[in-house]
Amino acid sequence: MKKRWVIAEAPSEQQTNTLAAELNIHKVLATLLIQRGVTNFEEARSFFRPQLTALHDPFLMQDMQAAVSRVRRAIQKGERILIYGDYDVDGTTAVALMYSFLKKEYTAIEYYIPDRYSEGYGISIKGIEYAANNNFSLIIALDCGIKSVDKIDYATSRGIDFIICDHHRPGETIPKAIAVLDPKREDCNYPFKELTGCGIGFKLIQAYAAQSDIDFSMLQAYLDLVAVSIAADIVPIVGENRILAHFGLIELNERPRPGFKAMIEIANFSQQKPLTISDVVFIIAPRINAAGRLESGNRAVELLLSETAQHATISGNNLNSTNTERKNIDKLITEQALAIIGEDAHLIQKKSTVLYRPDWHKGVVGIVASRLIEKYYRPTIVLTQSNGLLTGSARSVKNFDVYNAIEACAHLLEQFGGHKYAAGLSLKEENLEAFQLKFEEVVSATMDEKWLTPEIEIDALLDFSDIDAKFFRILKQFAPFGPENMHPVFASKGLTDKGFAKVVGNNHLKLDAIQSNTQISFPCIAFGLGEYYTQLLQKKPFDMCYTIGENEWMGKSNLQLLVKDFNFYE
Repeated sequence: MKKRWVIAEAPSEQQTNTLAAELNIHKVLATLLIQRGVTNFEEARSFFRPQLTALHDPFLMQDMQAAVSRVRRAIQKGERILIYGDYDVDGTTAVALMYSFLKKEYTAIEYYIPDRYSEGYGISIKGIEYAANNNFSLIIALDCGIKSVDKIDYATSRGIDFIICDHHRPGETIPKAIAVLDPKREDCNYPFKELTGCGIGFKLIQAYAAQSDIDFSMLQAYLDLVAVSIAADIVPIVGENRILAHFGLIELNERPRPGFKAMIEIANFSQQKPLTISDVVFIIAPRINAAGRLESGNRAVELLLSETAQHATISGNNLNSTNTERKNIDKLITEQALAIIGEDAHLIQKKSTVLYRPDWHKGVVGIVASRLIEKYYRPTIVLTQSNGLLTGSARSVKNFDVYNAIEACAHLLEQFGGHKYAAGLSLKEENLEAFQLKFEEVVSATMDEKWLTPEIEIDALLDFSDIDAKFFRILKQFAPFGPENMHPVFASKGLTDKGFAKVVGNNHLKLDAIQSNTQISFPCIAFGLGEYYTQLLQKKPFDMCYTIGENEWMGKSNLQLLVKDFNFYE
């Protein structure tokens, strides 16, 4: 698929030179910092050396005092507390965090994960009935609840109070809960708006600890859960999330809880190098998610709460098997979905994709939507049938707000919610055709044509002569990488292959690129780009965009360029 190269706007030369001199770093590294909002020594120190003391006061969040007071009162009066969370990674890590924290000093507590199939996303009547029938008078809802206005009213009528810890966009009405913790509330002045559901749960225990003579150091063991939620939920890794992710990765690498340790070992991940955010996304998150996708999110929470290596290994192996089954199912459905599009010339020409089959597995439709975007780069919704409705997931392309597009079709929907790039929705079958037409109309009217071509953001142009051990050592300190602080991408011009290019593995390309003006070369790996092999054999000169990494072999580590795209000269 052809890609657009977009080179980021460079700061002024004076600003770059000043920062480079102040920090004694290469001008390109100074450029990267300025692009990330770092403009002086103090900001650079905060960026490169995150501090837990820089976390915001949790009581800046609207309703935080009310939430803490209600939890304390419940404990003092011996009320039963139910920890309720979504079945994805963010929800299950949030439940594990809140449950394990409160369980240390209080025993009248349980957790509840709704069933994806019989209850669906968010607060359910079944969950409220369970609480009422088992004498729970307080529910702490994590990663859900912000749109459950009617459900919260019903819970109140059954004598159950709610504390909502959510990070999704609110609707027009805020639920009448005892406390609604959501930085995206218009009336919330909390300085950082992009916390995960688990992150908001952490802010609640931080506030509770502050008023309960619990030292903050006792909370650091929960940051591994927060870091996993940040990685899996694809939230910006800036500001408070950067601090939480940084220290959470330290916990994951140095003191992993038994559940995470088991998953890492089962995945055969080499512990010779530390886990990164990317490793969490590809190793830990899919296995946790698999539980809620195919069976029950309770199994993920059980793993995260494991106290012994033996129990964690058994739970981890079960989740690993479930994840393998999940991969087989989503591969089959992806093939079916691609066939539907490929056989319909009209559908191929659209600016959106909305597909439905009643037998598709509800637990993997979001993954399938992402897979379809890899082939047909446009906003995509994949639907199946569940509980008498069509229900499914939406995924988007860069720059396009799929939540807003779905919201414009709200009159055709029964329920929807989510973020700019990912959302869930349900509708009646008789509204499907009208929804497909309306969604395509909205997308067509609001989509910039260039957004339909995948974009590679290039941070800076770089000569091979600029790349050395010091440059890379400082570059690594830009981690943890993620949205709004992605792994820096560079472009170099005037390259040729030294003549040793070959295709390896599943269409991957290995080469040694040499730059004509510097005569410096680097080994390169281009995953999935084997189609360029012929042009390399023909000695065609090219420009290349890439990230800088390391290749470890036989105990030795060498710099290696990870190619994202080539641009050959005609």
